[in-house]
Amino acid sequence: MEFQEQAVRSNIEIARDAKMKPIGEIAKKLDIPDAAVIPYGHTKAKIALDFIESLKDRPNGKLILVTAITPTPAGEGKTTTTVGLNDALNALGYRAMAALREPSLGPCFGMKGGAAGGGYAQVVPMEDINLHFTGDFHAITAANNLLAAMIDNHIYWSNSTGLDARRISWRRCLDMNDRALRSIASSLGGVANGFPREDGFDITVASEVMAILCLASDLKDLERRLGNIVVGQTRDRRYVTAKELNAPGAMSVLLKDALLPNLVQTLENNPVFVHGGPFANIAHGCNSVMATRAALKLADYVVTEAGFGADLGAEKFFDIKCRKAKLDPAAAVIVATVRALKHHGGVAKEDLKKPNMQAIERGAANLERHIRNVKKFGVPVIVAVNQFLGDSEEEMQRVVEIANAVDCPAHISRGWAQGGKGVTDLAKCVVETCATTKSEFKPLYPVEMPLWEKTQTVARTIYGANGITADSATRARFNELEDAGFGHLPVCMAKTQYSFSTDPEKRGAPTDHMVKVREVHLSAGAEFVVVIAGDIMTMPGLPRIPAADKIHLNEMGQIEGLF
Repeated sequence: MEFQEQAVRSNIEIARDAKMKPIGEIAKKLDIPDAAVIPYGHTKAKIALDFIESLKDRPNGKLILVTAITPTPAGEGKTTTTVGLNDALNALGYRAMAALREPSLGPCFGMKGGAAGGGYAQVVPMEDINLHFTGDFHAITAANNLLAAMIDNHIYWSNSTGLDARRISWRRCLDMNDRALRSIASSLGGVANGFPREDGFDITVASEVMAILCLASDLKDLERRLGNIVVGQTRDRRYVTAKELNAPGAMSVLLKDALLPNLVQTLENNPVFVHGGPFANIAHGCNSVMATRAALKLADYVVTEAGFGADLGAEKFFDIKCRKAKLDPAAAVIVATVRALKHHGGVAKEDLKKPNMQAIERGAANLERHIRNVKKFGVPVIVAVNQFLGDSEEEMQRVVEIANAVDCPAHISRGWAQGGKGVTDLAKCVVETCATTKSEFKPLYPVEMPLWEKTQTVARTIYGANGITADSATRARFNELEDAGFGHLPVCMAKTQYSFSTDPEKRGAPTDHMVKVREVHLSAGAEFVVVIAGDIMTMPGLPRIPAADKIHLNEMGQIEGLF
């Protein structure tokens, strides 16, 4: 079937025709015993913690990161490439699996309408994964809001810690885009309802509980990290933690099942862990350490994904996740598209399907910078040119040549139309690269570097900025965290995903710009410092025409409009 013919079918139509195998059969591909498989229906399961712990002495497989150039409104297909690469490696006879994030309901009903790959390179059951799945996000939301309730209850009854209601930093969360909840007043209605104060909601994928679950190594580490959450300060600026409120035990109870990785399959019946889902523009953007580590023990090749472009997702994958979990990535794949390079070359969205070699040349600077940036971490880089409907062979080949010109191998990826078969050349290149080019991975900065300098390093080295700026209060916050003993933590940059700068309208590879730091938040449990730059929001809003407008049940009770 030709690409043009396949393109008339939606992702959900293709997924609905999938010949899924019972999840126990998928587990057997990895030699996971039946006793370790905790089914959630017939086609998805969690993997038991004791089995995961029994894997610790096994050698690790090769870890392959899939990242991308700077995102555009047209989409790049990072998950599609990840799934297709996993299928191609399996088809070549290698024991491979993917490790992905769970989609958030916010983007599913907002901009994206789904996030489980596309075309013939999807993870299934697609509807379940995009919606409630195994309930992990609901458990994270509940644990986050339990802590919020315990904070207000603590103040109402005794406030033995001396927590200042004006300096509470812990916010409630909801896994939905809802701008009306960004800033609210709580505890109104009289004395019985507590002390009125300003409050607000973040989206669940920006919650520190999400980050903690995804960085925790086991249940004990999970509870330790939850206890270290800083919920606010006293009048004399002493930090108050969740442990002082006796919250981590109950929070861990809510999260004990959510901590277990979720096993599902691709359309070609190959194994995938889908677990955790922090955003990359406001959190660290990687699937869970538990899932990645387990996958590395179970497979020879593990293909994982970091959120948004390499300047956000890959940088945090390397500087936060790999550093904390002691992971050693073997190679990185940067996904690029003809349409994205045209966009970065100044073409409007509605004109991206039109041939325009000059725009591709202008937009090449974005891809070239991402290649150079990832190489700065000492990791071998390969470019995947992800095919979209309307891309000409000449245009795609030109992107290959652009990558080759900066000493980077590149291959056209046709996973959307052909599944694993269309990603064979890329898979062979990944295997060859892992065999012939040794990764010399190293984080971008040392832990002993001051927080301000870490932020400066990311801005200059990755974003191409002249430096960072901040007002006196924000600068003082950096110093306060240093003085409090948190200077050794990595920084988690929160900024727009649409540009190397903090201005989403600056396409390509802008230089001579400054990164304005607006706020600095301590995530003591997740063990990083969130640096918010530009106008980025921790609670997104729905677009003018949300994807939810078109999502509905048809006459047969089937979901329609979900991507």
